[in-house]
This record gives sequence, C-alpha cells and structure tokens, in this order.
Amino acid sequence: MSFQTAKRLGKRWIDYPETVVPVASSVEYVEKIFKNPGSKITGYLLSLFPILGWIRNYNLGWLTGDVIAGLTVGLVVVPQGMSYALIATLPAEYGLYSSFVGVLIYCFFATSKDVSIGPVAVMSLTVSKVIAHVDAHHPGQWGGPQIASVLAFICGFIVLGIGLLRLGWLVEFIPAPAVSGFMTGSAINIAAGQVPGLMGITGFNTRAATFHVIINTLKGLPNTKLDAAWGLTGLVSLYLIRSFCVYFSKKFPRRARIFFFISVLRNAFVVIILTIAAWLYCRSHKLGTNKYPIKILLTVPSGFKHIAQPNLDPALLAALAPELPVATIILLLEHIAISKSFGRVNGYKINPNQELIAIGVTNTIGSVFGAYPATGSFSRSALKSKSGVRTPAAGIITAVVVIVALYGLTSAFFWIPTAGLSAVIIHAVADLVASPSQVYSYWRVSPLEFLIWWAAVLVTVFSTIENGIYTSIAASGFLLLVRIAHPRGSFLGKVVVHEEPSSEKNGTRDIFLPLNVNGINHQDIKVVPPAPGVLVYRFEESYLFPNASIVNSALVDYVKDNMRRGKDMSTVKLSDRSWNDPGPPRGTSAADEQEANLRKPALHAIVLDFSTVSHIDTTATQALIDARTEIEKWADGHVEFHFATVLSPWIRRALVAGGFGVGTPSGQTQELAAVHPYREDPSEFSELAKTDSEKIDVETGIKKRHSSTDSTASKGGFVPLVSPDTPFFHVDLAGAVRAAESGLGRTHS
Repeated sequence: MSFQTAKRLGKRWIDYPETVVPVASSVEYVEKIFKNPGSKITGYLLSLFPILGWIRNYNLGWLTGDVIAGLTVGLVVVPQGMSYALIATLPAEYGLYSSFVGVLIYCFFATSKDVSIGPVAVMSLTVSKVIAHVDAHHPGQWGGPQIASVLAFICGFIVLGIGLLRLGWLVEFIPAPAVSGFMTGSAINIAAGQVPGLMGITGFNTRAATFHVIINTLKGLPNTKLDAAWGLTGLVSLYLIRSFCVYFSKKFPRRARIFFFISVLRNAFVVIILTIAAWLYCRSHKLGTNKYPIKILLTVPSGFKHIAQPNLDPALLAALAPELPVATIILLLEHIAISKSFGRVNGYKINPNQELIAIGVTNTIGSVFGAYPATGSFSRSALKSKSGVRTPAAGIITAVVVIVALYGLTSAFFWIPTAGLSAVIIHAVADLVASPSQVYSYWRVSPLEFLIWWAAVLVTVFSTIENGIYTSIAASGFLLLVRIAHPRGSFLGKVVVHEEPSSEKNGTRDIFLPLNVNGINHQDIKVVPPAPGVLVYRFEESYLFPNASIVNSALVDYVKDNMRRGKDMSTVKLSDRSWNDPGPPRGTSAADEQEANLRKPALHAIVLDFSTVSHIDTTATQALIDARTEIEKWADGHVEFHFATVLSPWIRRALVAGGFGVGTPSGQTQELAAVHPYREDPSEFSELAKTDSEKIDVETGIKKRHSSTDSTASKGGFVPLVSPDTPFFHVDLAGAVRAAESGLGRTHS
C-alpha cells in the first residue's frame, strides 16, 4: 500500500510517497556473477597478458623510444646488478641472472611502461639477512645461492597467488609515509654497511644494526686500507659528474638531452675507469694466487652456469618460514609503490593485481636461472622514464644488453674493485632517503603520519628492516582503525524543495541529492543535474589512504565517460598516442570518435562536498592532486575545484598544502607523496611557479596576495565567513554550486 507522508526538516517539509524499501537479493547477486561465465573466464585469461592489448598497435615511433630507454637501463643495470649481489652476500653473476630474467619476463605481464624489474638494494639486504638466519640455524647445510633461489620461488609463488586471487587491494593498507619511512631507514642501513667496504675496513659485522655499524666504522677509520683510493675516488666522481650534468643542462637547455645521457652513463664510466686503474696497479703488485693489494671481484663465470630447478627441501622451507613475511612484503610493496608513482607522473593507471602477477611470475621463473628475489627498482625506473620509454617492450632490449655482458664481458669483470661497487651502491641508495621538503609535507598534511614516518626510520636504524616494516604497518593500521574510513560517495543533482505554507518564509530552495535513484527516497522525485560542465560529488566518509584510489577512479572515470575530451584526437598520429590509449575501437574511425566526443558537455568546474569528511591524509591529498591532473589533462585546460563545508581546519590545511582552495593550477603544485624523488633534475618533475605578485606562507601554505587594502577588514559591519585567500572554499554546498555555475571563482584564479 502506498500513501502520502511528510518528513519535517526544521520549518520545511519534503513530500514524498512511501514505498517498501528494496533489499538486496543473494540469488540475483549469484546469478549476476555466474551469468555468461565463458566470456568472463576468457576475459580473465586475456587480462593476464596486457601485452595483447598494445602490441597490435606497435609502431616505429614507439620502437625508437624503447630502444633508447632499453639500452640506457641496460648500461646501468649491469654494474648495479653485480653491486647488489654483493649486498646479498652472493657472487656477482647472480645479480646479472636476476637482472636478465626480471626485465625480460616482466614486459609480457606489465601494466606499467616505466618500471624496471631486477635486483634492488633493500631486497638484496633482506636476502643477506635471510641467508645469515638460515646459516646460523643450519650451518653449512645449504649454500647462499640455493637459499636465495628458493626464497625467490616461494615469495614469487605467494605474490602470484595474491595477484591471481585479485587481492592486490591489501597493498592499499600501507600508506605512502610508512613506505617512505622504512625505505629511508633501509637506505641509511645499506649506505652505512657499504662504508667499510668503501674504505677497506674489516673486522666487524656490517649486517648488524645501523648504529653499531656506524660506531664500528668510526673506530676502524685508523685501519683504512688502499681500497679507499678507489672507493672515495669513485664516489666523489659519481656526484661530480651528476652535478656537472645538472648544472650544464640548465645552462644549455638545448643540449639537456646530451647531458642527461652523460649523467646516466656515469656508473658504467666510473666502474670502467676504476677497473682499468685496478688492473694497472694489481698486475704489477700481485701478492700471490688470487691475492692482490686491494679487494677485486675476481672470476665471474660467463653464461648461465646454475640453471636448475630450485631445491624445495622441506627442512629449508621450514628454516625460511619466519623470514617469508618480511621478504614478501618488501617484494610487493616496493614494486607497487614505484609503479603507482610513475603511473601518476606519466598519466596512466596501473593494475595492482596484474603487477603482483608480473613480479610473481618473474621470480618463480627466475629461480630456475639461479636468480634471487627481484622487484621494481626506483632509480632504474626513473632513468627508463626519463629516457623516453614508450612501452614495456624496452625490457627486451635491456635483457639483450645483460646477455651480452654475461657472455662477452665477464673476463673484464675480474678486475673490478669492490670498493668501486660500494661507491655505486652508496650513490644509488642515497636517493632513496626522503628529502626534507617531502618529510615536511607529511607534517603539513598529517602530523600523525609524520610520526609514523619517524618511527619507521628510527626502528629501522636502531633495530632491523623487519622491525621497521612491522612498526610502520602496525602504526598505520592502528591509525586506520581509529579513523574507521569506508569508501562511499555520489554525484549530486538539485531538487527544488517547497517551504511549509505556514512558515514565515513561503518559497522554495534547492537541496542536493544523489543522481542515482537508489540514493534517494523515490524515483518520481526529479533530480536535476547541475549546469552542463559542472559536477557535484559528495564524500560520505573520511578521505583516507584505503579509499583514496577508489575516489580518484570515481572522479576520473566519470569525467572520461561523461565529459568532453578537450583535445581533438583525430588530429593526433597513431605513433604519437600513448601506449595505453592506442585509439578508437576497430570498426570506427577517429572522426567518429571525435563526433561522439563533441556531443558531451565541456567540463569547467567540479564541486566537492566535504560536509561528512572528518579526516584527510597525505595519500588522499596526493590522490586528489592526481585526479585533478588527469581531469585537466582530459579537459585540456584548467578545471575549477570548489570545496563546500570544509569545517575542519586540519582539512583546510591539507587541501591548501595540495594547492586547493586558492585556485593554484595543477602545473604549479608540488607532489606531496613521492615515495622516491628522482634527483637528476628535480625541476623537470615538479616546478613551483613563483611570481612577484604572490608569496607562499611556509606555515599555512596559503598564498598571500599583495593589495593596497586589507581583504579581511570588515566592510559595513560585515566580515567574510571564508577567507578571501581561499575563494574556492565555500560555507555551504548551494553557494559552491552557484559559484561553479556562474564561474565567479575564476576571477580569483
């Protein structure tokens, strides 16, 4: 039975017919899942090989970029791979095995064109600790390479299972400051452990807690050996070459590309020079069989000498079991962090589940070649991106370079001084340390996450990497439980509400309800969308790191589906299109695509209702910045972001830190949550434009505009409810929508 009823809201009334509330049907849900299972299974299997989506459109323009990037990374991964193998307490050739398998296999499963898989510093240090742990409990029973290959197989199999089961969302529960914290602590740990090798100091355990290593290194300085001549020279040369290239690339911008590649080759150049110097010195000062005045790499076997299936001894698996959680976490977390970072920098979206499948397959197959655990590399991925890579196929070129080195250059590797490799390691991991500005951004956005960052760093330095990871994850989980965030939100439209006839004000007003009929009382109520080109979105929970990517996707996907693309893609050549946007579907032309595009409204403003948002954190602020960047890239122009009912001063603080509320264009906003800042030339990744007409208050982040009058002074006895310095923050939703529809906010931009 249906009858009319009314709900009182203050002195106003909303009339609506009451109906039976619909409930979800489990039968319909199951039927929906199993409807047409054949096509779903086929789609799932095809999704496991993303290469099938873009390889059909491969062209000469893409090939050029891939060859350059592949060669560039190949010249870097050879010395780095051997260096990282030494961190893992393995012979140098195992670093080359891991490098080859990683870059070759990954390209078939990748959803990121930039990531370079292979040995990395933090994972190498973890492998060394796992080997030491097993050897301490079972002395001499298994060799280090055998332990490392079994570890790669088991961790790869676990990560592969997580990806196949589509459980990649678990990674979202570890926020950016926690990742940055233990990465910073690990970088300090690795660098401290390499200083003794750089100086030729021996006699103590360099795998101990970082503060013990630092103390023992200082005590051992009087025992510095001749190795320091190679180590210190190499380290200083690496920094001088980079500084030289950065300086001259700015002074001569037309030749910036040349200086970039000179800088990229600095590792290989320094290792070659140090190797020649070691050969010239050691051949005339040989002390005996395999005894030389400085420590050199000695024999590196050519080719794949250790191809075999991993020995899955039950006793070895039992010994590895306590170390598997931390090794698996590092394997997947480091990779997902960098793939997301480069995805947002270069304007594409990665699939976390598919990325887990990629590194899972890479490590399981790599264990057959004798490789130890490999994951995404921050530094090499940055070089790959900067070199102009176009598709994941660049990994094949890198694999060719590694194969050439493995079969044709191993005799030259004999004379590489290990002090020089220590210099390469220290130089590489130094860039993993978070910059002061990045740490300060954590404080500005969320002081609690700032404390988590410090806890991760301190525990890693004064204890172990394992404890640092567990501390940061546990602290972040506790913070999440306190805030209790669940991702919900909806796009809104207007409903005209009539005032109660007996009220003092007899008239109408606008309220905002979800455009989706399921979100309101009855489908007969007409919800009118806002003016064309304006979107209104309401958050219904706090905006935090678990739901940040979901909200980002909701905004970006809705804009791409319903709003006009600003750039006419029919005028863009196929070779110039992005690898993840190859063109219209088969059977349609670019003109048809553009014709359909022009029928959509042009986007110029988005209104976000923050009335129910009580918390916002660093990761979410970065996601909002990323969403704005993607939306403006789609619209090919500036899009206003208005915020309604931002009551918390901490939320206003976080939004202003991200460049919102003050009308700052996205191109003038620094990245807040970069896990790894690439430092070849930071200005190329993020530029903060400053003019004489405005300055930024470092404490509040609010842009202060010079004016002959005080904008906050009362006028006629009235004072503004919202500061004139933040014209895109509004007291209520109705005012925000009016400002967006009228374009008044643009006068403040």
